[in-house]
Amino acid sequence: MASEHPPESPSASSSAPESPSASSAHEARRAPDEPVVIVGAGMAGSECAWQLAERGVRVRLLEQKPARRTPAAHLDTFAEMVCSNSMRGAAMTNAVGLLKEELRRAGSLLMACADATSVPAGGALAVERAAFSGLVTSRLRAHPRIRVEVAEVLEVPDARPCVLATGPLTGDALAADLVRLVGSAGLAYYDAIAPIVTAESIEWDEVFRASRYDKGGDDAYVNCPMNREQYEAFVDALLAAQKVAPREFEEARYFEGCLPLEVMAERGRETLRFGPLKPVGLTDPRTGRWPYACVQLRQEDPAGTAFNLVGFQSRMTWPEQMRVFALIPGLAKAEYARLGSVHRNTFVDAPTVLDETLALRAAPGVYLAGQVTGVEGYVESGASGFVLGVTLAQRLRGETVTPPPATTALGALLSHLLPSTLRGGPGFQPSNVVWSMFPALPPREGKRLQKRDRYQAMADRALIDLEPWLDATGARLVRAQASGSASTLERPGSGEALA
Repeated sequence: MASEHPPESPSASSSAPESPSASSAHEARRAPDEPVVIVGAGMAGSECAWQLAERGVRVRLLEQKPARRTPAAHLDTFAEMVCSNSMRGAAMTNAVGLLKEELRRAGSLLMACADATSVPAGGALAVERAAFSGLVTSRLRAHPRIRVEVAEVLEVPDARPCVLATGPLTGDALAADLVRLVGSAGLAYYDAIAPIVTAESIEWDEVFRASRYDKGGDDAYVNCPMNREQYEAFVDALLAAQKVAPREFEEARYFEGCLPLEVMAERGRETLRFGPLKPVGLTDPRTGRWPYACVQLRQEDPAGTAFNLVGFQSRMTWPEQMRVFALIPGLAKAEYARLGSVHRNTFVDAPTVLDETLALRAAPGVYLAGQVTGVEGYVESGASGFVLGVTLAQRLRGETVTPPPATTALGALLSHLLPSTLRGGPGFQPSNVVWSMFPALPPREGKRLQKRDRYQAMADRALIDLEPWLDATGARLVRAQASGSASTLERPGSGEALA
């Protein structure tokens, strides 16, 4: 059951209330019971729909699955995690760890579902993908204020307000219509998908279980150690392998945090040893030492029947992937549930084409959320949808709009997209949430904090500043609803309680 409308309360956020915008004028003419149209039920669209509905706003959620899938999709359910099953680090000294904690406290649907379907992952939050996606889908379909419609949207809807949360694989027709509105600001690059190997095909006597520096205490990763000779042979094969070439009209602009394996190798023979094959903190119990290089496998499901190759996104052809990856100790006879591939990611030059409400300057009342705005990552995509859902609900209900404080991870991520950052133009690139987005700590007399202590202090400040914002946005009622209902749901198809 949905929560009642949160009571109105004065702003307690450290950010200034939003000034009237052209979008506000469009929404003032909206019929009180007219639904907000959201295109796309990925991370951002799902979270945005939930936050609006929980605040009393009706939603039409348009999703093309199951009638049509993008090339990277495998499931017919919402909020599908295509590239990996990991939502990355959980530590509060990690910016994305702080972002997840803020979302939990604020009543995020995605965080409630992720916690309910988590699998062992050392110091990270990873989920069973099908269970997570299925749980998000069932929650949205059951909400009385959300109407799900199967539809492929080919152009920006006429309805106002509407939210485009179409993700990294926005369809060609809709992307073309978006370009019509924003001009040449629409850009494309490639995300790469990591392979998945079956557990029974791993040669277990050649690998060892451990988390880096024993974080998490659960030996969540399978580690494939390489000596120098094995590493050199692997790099040689990787560089020589046949690659899938981009089409002529597609410019390969890779996101630095998700580079294909061979692109990293092309930057230097040692690059991989400082990236996905980094051996530090992984002590091989057979030698008592760190290996020269190490490939890590991360568990995909609770039963441990499949593992993904961490950081092994690739644009090699599939036969070449099987040949090259067979050089990895423990994977000589590997059987793959999925091989790596590349896919396009479309995003706008947010500081130039979006205003402070995440609406298109050229089309007031049309909002963007998720990766199409220039945020990168599952958690960040959901977070952008969360912020938009909260602030749009405030606007539609005639309340003072209170963006999250700039000192929080939610506010810092939003700052990456705002015109005030002056990041517009050719230099704008998608980004995960990083500490450099946050305001610096005030100087302390005679004391300079070490990096980890500084990040912890920034996280502590963020959570303190978050509290009045939770009151101002009614998030405490939504939080109770999200956490309370998630604890009683079952893993789809299993009959197993999730909490």
